[in-house]
Amino acid sequence: MSTSERERGAAALLATACLGVLVLVGAALTVVGAMVADHRRAQAAADLAALSGATALQRGQDACAEAGRVATANGARLAGCRVAGQDVVVSVRVTGPRWLSQQADLEGQARAGPG
Repeated sequence: MSTSERERGAAALLATACLGVLVLVGAALTVVGAMVADHRRAQAAADLAALSGATALQRGQDACAEAGRVATANGARLAGCRVAGQDVVVSVRVTGPRWLSQQADLEGQARAGPG
């Protein structure tokens, strides 16, 4: 048996292995991209919740109730809220991507008030 006959099919095996690696890398990048997008969504929800809470506080209303309503409207859940003087400090959580039993809830934090 000559060398060329023994190597027959080696290119197909190499191409299949490379394709498998590309699929794995693509899936991992998709999860990382989803985590970045969800973190940005959490931070945006926290910013909006803190701003609405600070506005409600200035109007004499319940700041944390308003912050919770705005966080929920933006696809997040209020994880913490406190009034510090005239500022409202909130933290929110957003459910992150689920892949290969990875469970990561992403958090955003914000502070808002006059001045």
